[in-house]
Amino acid sequence: QVQLVESGGGLVQAGGSLRLSCAASGSISGIRSMGWYRQAPGKQRELVAVILSGGITNYADSVKGRFTISRDNAKNTVYLQMNSLKPEDTAVFYCNAAKYVLATRYEYWGQGTQVTVSS
Repeated sequence: QVQLVESGGGLVQAGGSLRLSCAASGSISGIRSMGWYRQAPGKQRELVAVILSGGITNYADSVKGRFTISRDNAKNTVYLQMNSLKPEDTAVFYCNAAKYVLATRYEYWGQGTQVTVSS
């Protein structure tokens, strides 16, 4: 099992910044990717950003140029730096980790952290 604990959400005005953190613990060996998803009220959960074990990153078009995902391997922590926040970024943000064990993919989720951007 992998445990993911998120922190850093909150209320911010449009144009402001927040940094989310996600600390992984437990059976972290074999994690291939970690990322952030978000879910706004009445909408499906969507990928925001992901970082692969080799360091390759991928972003949703809506956040490119504004958000940056990074990781600290020594701390088993992934960060999401969010700049130039917009009201439409308001959502619950979830940390995700994916690992493979004998070719079987397992996914783990954090409890979610609320991000609210006021106009």
